[in-house]
This record gives sequence, C-alpha cells and structure tokens, in this order.
Amino acid sequence: MAHDRVTVDPAQMGGVPCIRGTRVTVSMVLGQLTAGRTVDEVLADYPYLERPDVLAALEFAGPS
Repeated sequence: MAHDRVTVDPAQMGGVPCIRGTRVTVSMVLGQLTAGRTVDEVLADYPYLERPDVLAALEFAGPS
C-alpha cells in the first residue's frame, strides 16, 4: 500500500518521500504522530490527505 501513496520525485521536495505527490512529506506526518497527535488530528491539519495516506507513511517508515 505504501508504494501507491508515497512518491519520491527528485523534482519535488528534493526527492524526499511525500504523500501522493503533495508537498506533505512522510517525515512531517511521522513527526506529528510521534509528537502524540492522532491520525484524526493529522487529517484535520491536512484535509487533502486520507487515512490510508497516513497509514502508508507509517508502513513506508517501518522495517522493510
């Protein structure tokens, strides 16, 4: 699932992994979750994201 929702494009954000071609980076999402925010709070902050996007960020960052 992560590979469908996480994109890496050298022309966008310097190739940093982003959610579906947006400028929202995986690390931004993970940082919010690590700071104690819930998935629903992250979605409220980024209304153009969907729950599977946040879950894909977690999957992308997990062990391979």
